[in-house]
Amino acid sequence: MTRLHSFFCSWALCAALLLASSPASAVTVSDLDAAIESEIASGTIPGAVLWIGRPGEVLHRRAYGNRQIEPARAPMELDTIFDAASLTKVVATTSAVMQLWEQGKIRLGDPVTAYLPKFQGGKSDITVRDLLTHFSGMRPDVDLKPVWSGEDTGIALAMVDKPIAPPGRRFIYSDINFILLAEIVRAVSGQRVDQYTAEKVFRPLGMKDTGFLPAAAVRPRIAPTERVDGRILHGVVHDPTTRYMGGVAGHAGLFTTAADLARFADMILSGGTGNGVRVLNEGTVTKMISPASPASQPDIRGLGWDIDSRFSSNRGELFPVGSFGHTGFTGTSLWIDPATRCYVILLTNSVHPHRKNVLPLRAKVSTLAAHLAGVTGQGVTITGYGETIFGPGNRRVVNRDAQVENGVDVMAAGGFGSLKGKRVGLITNHTGLLRNGNRNVDAMVAAGVNVTAIFAPEHGIDGLLDQENINDTRDRKTNIPVFSLYKTGADRRPTPAMLQNVDVLVFDIQDVGARFYTYISTMGNAMEEANKRNMPFFVLDRPNPITGVYVEGPMIDEGLQSFIGYHSIPLRHGMTIGELARMFHAEKKWTMPLEVVAMRGWQRGDWFDSLGQTWVNPSPNMRNLHQALLYTGVAMLESSTNYSVGRGTDSPFELVGADWIKGQQLAAYLNKRDIPGVRFYPVTFVPTDSRFKGERIEGVRILVQQRELVRATELGAELAVALQTLYPGKIDYKRNEKLIGHSATVTAFQANQDPRSIVNSWNDEVEAFLARRKPFLIYPER
Repeated sequence: MTRLHSFFCSWALCAALLLASSPASAVTVSDLDAAIESEIASGTIPGAVLWIGRPGEVLHRRAYGNRQIEPARAPMELDTIFDAASLTKVVATTSAVMQLWEQGKIRLGDPVTAYLPKFQGGKSDITVRDLLTHFSGMRPDVDLKPVWSGEDTGIALAMVDKPIAPPGRRFIYSDINFILLAEIVRAVSGQRVDQYTAEKVFRPLGMKDTGFLPAAAVRPRIAPTERVDGRILHGVVHDPTTRYMGGVAGHAGLFTTAADLARFADMILSGGTGNGVRVLNEGTVTKMISPASPASQPDIRGLGWDIDSRFSSNRGELFPVGSFGHTGFTGTSLWIDPATRCYVILLTNSVHPHRKNVLPLRAKVSTLAAHLAGVTGQGVTITGYGETIFGPGNRRVVNRDAQVENGVDVMAAGGFGSLKGKRVGLITNHTGLLRNGNRNVDAMVAAGVNVTAIFAPEHGIDGLLDQENINDTRDRKTNIPVFSLYKTGADRRPTPAMLQNVDVLVFDIQDVGARFYTYISTMGNAMEEANKRNMPFFVLDRPNPITGVYVEGPMIDEGLQSFIGYHSIPLRHGMTIGELARMFHAEKKWTMPLEVVAMRGWQRGDWFDSLGQTWVNPSPNMRNLHQALLYTGVAMLESSTNYSVGRGTDSPFELVGADWIKGQQLAAYLNKRDIPGVRFYPVTFVPTDSRFKGERIEGVRILVQQRELVRATELGAELAVALQTLYPGKIDYKRNEKLIGHSATVTAFQANQDPRSIVNSWNDEVEAFLARRKPFLIYPER
């Protein structure tokens, strides 16, 4: 099964299951016709063309009313040509950009200045992705007064127009974004966007009536638009910016028919192939229609395409989130649903001869069309942002009250049968508890399991020691020997002597979801030793407390792997300990038997407070869920000897400070950066341990306001650059290289680069990791 086919089929399965649980729809094509004819009768639109179809199949098509009512009436025909307005953005410009992307000529994470050196005077962190998703921060349009003319003038204005928000922070629907994208197409391909798309998109697809600057011969078929300066625009683009630019721009200017758009929609639903020609690669289509906007933002956009934003009214009430489309100001709209492999094309010229509101009609038509196509109104789940769940009305469900059973509970329910008759080495600590509060080792012994050795990670068997060297001991209750896997100068792995009386190893420790949290390194080292002996290895899975949805870079460089960076994973990996074990086993090509005992009831979108479980501090300074969330970012610089991350206080990882930091200055600087999900306020504090023990220092407290918006490693980058900006030379970034794990990021911190640019530079590697981790996920991305 191809990747795109799988993507579509997953949606089709949702639709089929939902449909099976609902009564058959009573909607007919007559209902659609009546809805449109009613709007014509009320004067909202002069006429329309509706085309509903699937690849190779027309479900309904019809022309209604008139295409023109001034200066004389002319009937609407199926082959009427419409000013597509902003459909230009997706049908033309996005298609061109994505073709060039799949050829390696455009990189989504590159700054715009890489292709347009004069943009913003050569200094801007806005990326190609920001333009495509409308998160660039650019204004909606260039100034139209004083009146100007000429393509070069319009492009020049777009190049210097000042952003009104930082990139990635606000969804601002902007024509400037697509003027710039079209100019990137020209810079890369050597062709203007109209020439490029005619040659490489429209002609190959057989879209014979689609293009810019329509010829005079087809003018009688064109639906006129608005009266401007006393004349009806007819065959001339309605958008004033495009009109001033001569009729060709990346955001508007395309003219097309319903039949041609149906060909285009067929191509999208067929994985990039239409008219017997491959126009886009299948993976390119998948990428284009998957969520690409910042995951912390409520408006969900694909690359060019709208998925779930304030502009998504033409999705109607029933097409699920995961379908996608776009609209045009003149009254055009296109919506495509992979679940039912259905598309809805509604073309009107609602601005003729004066502007009217067509939004309610679009929504009603799509809702009726969805009924016709077999979609119900139940909740569905969107892939791409992991376990972000949507229900009727498209409200996100981010919290739930569950009763999750960990792997040890599942195994205990079976009496630990697979461990019976074996000498068991248990790798655990104080977090190895069952739901009833009993220790795993006690439950095993009570069930008749022969536990011959216990192995303890950093912080010891009781999780109370915050020191480099931890000695062997014995369990206080069972008297079973406890071997420390965290000794100074040792390899921090089970030795042959420790394993002499062991047949099978069992790992049961709560992790926190960060690459440099050493429990996963302890597991990896133990798995290596088990593999040398072909010793079976069990992992009793536990939840990732900060969800399995969010994955944040940077990745780790090959030469920087260590005990605080065991494997090639991002800082915030979004995996459970069991899923990581599966990845290690496969990617390191180990052959010993591995069994992961999965949890029952855990979902990838679950925070720890959704599980019905008791929080046990996984380590002495990890005391609550907010600290676990902030840890991957705040601890990036913890190797600095002159910088405190709050150890020795009641709020580790929620505080940072130093004797050279001015709390009010740092808080004011960081708050101005508008970092998603957090705010800062100045504090003074006296650590009782660790850095600055007994000294009063200034710093800031990090207040988590919206945890779903927090990107911890982006916060870490903001902190790092803020410190370099305000207090240059105070932090030795190179000293933190193993924690950060990424030499280019260390260099960027030292160079005081913009944090958003640094974070964007991680995208390609993180995206590759997301694909890499998929085979090892136990709990599905719905």
